[in-house]
Amino acid sequence: MTDTAPASDLTGWKHRSFTAAGITHDCFEKGEGPGVVVMPEIPGIHPEVLGFADHLVDQGFTVVLVSLYGIPGKAVSAGYSLSSIGKACVSAEFRAFATNAHRPVTDYLRAVSRDLAARTPGKGVGVIGMCFSGGFALAAAVDDVVLAPVLSQPSVPFPIGETRRRDLGLAPDEAARIVQRTKDEGLCVLGMRFSEDSLVPPARFAHLRELLGDAFEVIELDSSPGNAGGFTKNAHSVVTGEVRDVPGHPALGARTRVVEFFRERLTAAAE
Repeated sequence: MTDTAPASDLTGWKHRSFTAAGITHDCFEKGEGPGVVVMPEIPGIHPEVLGFADHLVDQGFTVVLVSLYGIPGKAVSAGYSLSSIGKACVSAEFRAFATNAHRPVTDYLRAVSRDLAARTPGKGVGVIGMCFSGGFALAAAVDDVVLAPVLSQPSVPFPIGETRRRDLGLAPDEAARIVQRTKDEGLCVLGMRFSEDSLVPPARFAHLRELLGDAFEVIELDSSPGNAGGFTKNAHSVVTGEVRDVPGHPALGARTRVVEFFRERLTAAAE
């Protein structure tokens, strides 16, 4: 039992730069088996993100970590987080405040997904985004190669005003394509949030439910006062910072469900 989240480092991760759609980022790869693309939360690929990614590797997946911002391997601090989010907010690649908008980074992530799918078993890959990158996983699912999109505490666009609280981080044509895939291909989307997380308003998940119906699976962890998991009202990082390796821990259960979701969607596609 532990009072800290699982953490790791870059040991064993193979590094390369990857360029697509006029964008270049560092990518880190490790593991064998079906492919999963992991996008980090702010401030970047920190030790707890690596702890989650190494867990996926241990569970039998080939994982590609995309360094969208920050310094890979650097530990979280208040100053580092502020610097990282400040740079991300002004980047045209992410369009952090735009509504009903296409985000150029999603073209890049689709290319990363296609590249990984071509080198791993099955017909496609899983994708998970967290926090700032959470909604990018949904937009990546416009591409047929993305079979298992996971949105962990999707925070962009930042929920300033009612319109942004409902916004999904998608252009209208992207939303229509994803709906079509749920109907024609059986695509399912997994979304996770804490109940009191103001960065991921309930209106956003309600909108996703309206759009996707039963194709949207929701895990909402209770962070209200006196909750059984002991989470504070500021709990945010579902599969990284809030996970404790304690049987029955709610965030550990959410992480387990992510692994199951990837295994269900990707293993079936490989058969």
